Amino acid sequence: MSRTYKATGINLKAQALGESDKIVTILTQELGLIRVVAPGARKQNSTLGGRSGVFVVNELLISQGRYQGQSKPTLDKISQAETIKTYPGLAKDLGKLAASQYLAEIVLSQALSEQPQVEIYELLNEYLQRLEDLPKTEGVSIVAHLAQGVFQFLALAGLTPEIERCCLTQRPLVPDWKNPNWQVGFSIPAGGTVCLEAWESLRKERDKVKLKSEVEPIVDRSYQTIVHRQDLPVISSRLTAMEFVMLQHLSQPEIINIEAATDYGWLSVEQILRQYAQYHLGHPIRSATLIDSYFVANHDATV
Repeated sequence: MSRTYKATGINLKAQALGESDKIVTILTQELGLIRVVAPGARKQNSTLGGRSGVFVVNELLISQGRYQGQSKPTLDKISQAETIKTYPGLAKDLGKLAASQYLAEIVLSQALSEQPQVEIYELLNEYLQRLEDLPKTEGVSIVAHLAQGVFQFLALAGLTPEIERCCLTQRPLVPDWKNPNWQVGFSIPAGGTVCLEAWESLRKERDKVKLKSEVEPIVDRSYQTIVHRQDLPVISSRLTAMEFVMLQHLSQPEIINIEAATDYGWLSVEQILRQYAQYHLGHPIRSATLIDSYFVANHDATV
């Protein structure tokens, strides 16, 4: 049986090991996520130094780890690496780098090991290339592409939020452009957009029932059990008509040019998707703090 295997992958994470090695987490097309040792990668003249950097795509020859006594096998090691693609522009722009790390963190949470992950591999490379190609001054576009990337990764995982209909009534939602105060709700527990008029109507009805039950509790005395009412979903955020349209456009393959879209609008959309993604991932997206510190600070500075 061969002790080596080949894979094509993109480096997502690296950490020091010992005095000169690295442990690299790689998303491969053939085997999903793998963790391997890049021996000597931290040495000054190592050929694996640059090839073990984050967001470098390599064709790899990997040696399988060996058992040492009764312990678990050692990590597999990179024997050879040939770089086939890099994204040098990401490291030169803090906004692009923050967005790339954000997407990589989602991939690390979604991708599986020991099975092909071609779709998620291709989607990540697609959005890294989009970020790479953006002009340096296009800060708003970075947030827009980040938001669309998050949406597309959610869709790939089967977690797409409802953005066309009300989650309560299942009726289509259409912005009222004549009303400058028109808004639509977004409920993370309910799974997407909510008509605020319908939500408010249900809230009033619930409050009436609650008030009545306080005077005369709803009890099924034949079984001596209290009949519980279904809780009204929490409204996590509220979107303006323009922000709602921006959110809907994320389902398209390309970012649609919305002339009235603002940097604040894209930041609001990203915040909604971030909260939704974190709810389903079950943990915070740590890289998102870089988005807050960079883009939100820059927005406040220009207002």
